[in-house]
Amino acid sequence: MAPPQFTNSNGQPIPEPFATQRVGQHGPLLLQDFNLIDSLAHFDRERIPERVVHAKGSGAYGVFEVTDDITDIVGSAFLDTVGKKTRIFTRFSTVGGEAGSADTARDPRGFATKFYTEEGNLDLVYNNTPVFFIRDPSKFPHFIHTQKRNPETHLKDANMFWDYLTSNPESVHQVSILFSDRGTPASYREMNGYSGHTYKWSNKKGEWHYVQVHFISDQGIKTLNNEEAGALAGSNPDYAQEDLFKNIAAGNFPSWTAYVQTMTAEQAKAAPFSVFDLTKVWPHGDYPLRRFGKFTLNENPKNYFAEVEQAAFSPAHTVPYMEPSADPVLQSRLFSYSDTHRHRLGANYTQIPVNCPVTGRVYNPHMRDGAMNVNGNLGATPNYLATSNPIEFREYALQEDQEVWHGAATPFHWKATDDEWKQATALYNVLKKYPNQQAHLAHNVAVHVSAADASIQDRVFEYFTKVHPELGAAIRKETLELSPRK
Repeated sequence: MAPPQFTNSNGQPIPEPFATQRVGQHGPLLLQDFNLIDSLAHFDRERIPERVVHAKGSGAYGVFEVTDDITDIVGSAFLDTVGKKTRIFTRFSTVGGEAGSADTARDPRGFATKFYTEEGNLDLVYNNTPVFFIRDPSKFPHFIHTQKRNPETHLKDANMFWDYLTSNPESVHQVSILFSDRGTPASYREMNGYSGHTYKWSNKKGEWHYVQVHFISDQGIKTLNNEEAGALAGSNPDYAQEDLFKNIAAGNFPSWTAYVQTMTAEQAKAAPFSVFDLTKVWPHGDYPLRRFGKFTLNENPKNYFAEVEQAAFSPAHTVPYMEPSADPVLQSRLFSYSDTHRHRLGANYTQIPVNCPVTGRVYNPHMRDGAMNVNGNLGATPNYLATSNPIEFREYALQEDQEVWHGAATPFHWKATDDEWKQATALYNVLKKYPNQQAHLAHNVAVHVSAADASIQDRVFEYFTKVHPELGAAIRKETLELSPRK
């Protein structure tokens, strides 16, 4: 087979790719040299805006298979038959670092999966931790700024980091997870995924439940200690990307088993925490895990930029019988994620192949035009809905009149209480079952906070003393050894 003909962007053959047009033998370049201008102009524009969060990531395709009947909980078509398979794409990521940051940073991991279902794309945009740092959406931009770079020095700043977290005690559960060894997974294959947020699923009878979803790694959980993670950050900052790609290429396909926890409206009213509180877990003893599926990643992308960098996930991308709850942080994400894709990728980001539904051309006559509309723009179809151009509307049970809200628009934010510490304390007690894990938590915090000012350190000691006096004392002792007070 003959090799492909090298062309410019307009398809014109270029016989000498490295030749340029000049005046005479050594004169200046000519503006009429379209092939050179074409190449340089594209090169100048080949980077798109970096994600504000989750900038560094890795991805792969795979398949989800239904293993257990849960049609009593949810009526979505891709879950309606045991054995049914759905193609998926999963992207793993760190949260706070830039695109060139280390894969082994102490940071939560994003765990987003796109299901290409017959009812449209479903995005389950999860993390590797079951809780989060905040529960007020207005705090999110402030929180993220403190985890990034100081605006004056452009350096990571331990004072910013700990000043914010100790000022918001609802963060303590997530911070305790983050500074345990769970904060540095050994690989993307060896970590779990959690919805964190509460969602609403309903069956075809209109019966509904609050749910939380868990993806449990079939490879087991493996973590790095602080020093192992630091060494890898220096020797191989792309360690997790390399591990995922090489394992899939070698046929060692990673898999996860999917479980769901359910809670009725009556159970939610009786629970000792708000079902909409992103900083709390649902105890498994009260709300047991129920298995419903398994997914396997078995295909590497052919082009990282086209498939991983341009992959666009949003919790607003859902399918019939699955809806968001009134969790305020989740509600804010419904807008923010899709909005950032319109900014990064353009208004027609769902036409990019990795984001395109498998149901065929999206039919919405009034959503037309815009940059990079490449699907034919629905041809001569009128760009409005009216009775003169009939359209089929599929009927399915909407979650109507299930939750009824009354009252005026009211300023609200969560108030911190002594309950913030209870689940973090329970986590610390659980760590005692595992060798050295309580000591590692204290060590990891001490190493990080030793770079902060003394006044901030004192607040961190108090913060963790409320989790457990033993933990606060251990952090204080090691921090002062690393950064003695003058």
